[in-house]
Amino acid sequence: MQSWPRTEEEALAVQEALRPRVIEAPGPASPGTVAGLDVAYDGDRLGAAVVVLDYADLSVRDTAVVIGRPAFPYIPGLFAFREVPALLEALEKLTVRPDVLVCDGQGRAHPRRFGLAAHLGVLTDLPAFGVGKTRLVGDFAPVGERRGDRSPLIDAGETVGAVLRTRDGVKPVFVSAGHRMDHESACAMTLRLTPEYRLPETTRAADRACRDLLR
Repeated sequence: MQSWPRTEEEALAVQEALRPRVIEAPGPASPGTVAGLDVAYDGDRLGAAVVVLDYADLSVRDTAVVIGRPAFPYIPGLFAFREVPALLEALEKLTVRPDVLVCDGQGRAHPRRFGLAAHLGVLTDLPAFGVGKTRLVGDFAPVGERRGDRSPLIDAGETVGAVLRTRDGVKPVFVSAGHRMDHESACAMTLRLTPEYRLPETTRAADRACRDLLR
């Protein structure tokens, strides 16, 4: 990869340069495959995993993993710069090209509207969205207790995502479109990918893969 940013100023400049390339559009109506992406840490090592699932039955179609080191210091709002190089390397190792990327993180629900899902989506030109366990930015009205209930996530007057209940009475997740995706499509896919648990099967599979890698 060409010179990766090493300073906060360089990383901010990259975000500003790439952000205009984000495309807001409905996601694919019937993707064949979806990929979960996740990274686990063990001291100064990281394990990155991409697991491709069949969208119809959620069976595993392909897996790629990479062991490396964080490519950038921890700076709030620039977290993607730690993980993107390893995730891109894992994506390149796949034999099945996914139709959609599902990131364990944020898309446009980010201070500069360019979280991990937007960053990876732009660099790969694949539809991408994020499903976060916690909120990074924004406020929202209380969410109903039933699966499928949701509330807009609003930051500075802009809708940047949705707070979505994937299981009855269980904490919601934070869904935000990244690239070539809109929030409606991202929420519909998230519900399709959560038949039993709070988090998408894509995220659960990638989480297991990267943690197993570091054991």
